[in-house]
Amino acid sequence: MNETAQEYTAIKLIARPTGGPITDELFDIVTLARPALAQGELLVQQTHMSLDPAMFGWMSPDTESYIPPVALGDVMRSSGIGKVIESKHPDFQVGDRVMGLLGWTEMLKTDGQGLNKVQNDLPDEAVLSIFALPGMTATQGLFEVGKPKAGETIVVSGAAGSVGSIVGQLAKADGLNVIGVVGSDEKAEWITNELGFDGAINYKTDDLDAKLAALAPKGVDVYFENTGGPIQHAVFNRMNAHGRIAVCGLIADYAKAVPDLGPNWIQVIKKRLTIQGFTMPDHYGDIPALLAKLTPYVMQGKIKYRAHVLEGLPAAISGLNLFFTGGNQGKLMVKL
Repeated sequence: MNETAQEYTAIKLIARPTGGPITDELFDIVTLARPALAQGELLVQQTHMSLDPAMFGWMSPDTESYIPPVALGDVMRSSGIGKVIESKHPDFQVGDRVMGLLGWTEMLKTDGQGLNKVQNDLPDEAVLSIFALPGMTATQGLFEVGKPKAGETIVVSGAAGSVGSIVGQLAKADGLNVIGVVGSDEKAEWITNELGFDGAINYKTDDLDAKLAALAPKGVDVYFENTGGPIQHAVFNRMNAHGRIAVCGLIADYAKAVPDLGPNWIQVIKKRLTIQGFTMPDHYGDIPALLAKLTPYVMQGKIKYRAHVLEGLPAAISGLNLFFTGGNQGKLMVKL
């Protein structure tokens, strides 16, 4: 998209999903005029837009969730990276790279609140894969909730996804035995051969209990939950005393009218387990500290990534369904 363009495309949410695949009928693709800026405002041209499982919650009508739902008629919420193409804001200059909640839009007029300047020279795909929402979520959940210790065993579900792959690599770098749960043999090979996980479980083809017993003979100390489903019960039953469970996502349940039942709480008492759900809107103020925590791992070459890039803003709609099928190969994003 040309920086001097006088029109841009955005996608608004106009209906709530009711279970099942995400379809075009939920959205309205609109063409808008380039906005004029007042003092203290800037205009961002988005280059790459992140697709994340959290979006299913943002589209729901649940007003008691951790963040208000996207209002019908509003531009769909998402994080992204872009560059400043016009500025009347003293803290942002034309050419600055920024990331934040930019939304499903090619351009965004903003007062700068919630925007973070990108302070490294990594490509946009790398920044969005590592330093945006996935990396912040992984760092917060692993270190602040999981509280890992060298020598412990951690199981990560959704381990080939954008968050899970970073969690596993951080844990491995800190000396843990890392087991990842994935949905294909290709993903299992990637997390073990490329990312350095100690073992992988294909939940679609492996005997979950038997494979978990073989890979974690001393039990599980930390469980980083991204998916829900049968693996949740298998891992829960092998948790060690004083184990920690960080509940980040439950993608297996998002498309169901009635979610699956969770494990029985008797084990929580017997094993004195700590189970904590967390979401990043509670920690936006911590992002500078989280970036400072994560950056050394990246600079030391301990964090690898791969991006699954879709082309063009409208691709976001059907692209969300890749989370349900497991068809995404790496961090899912849209190039604008």
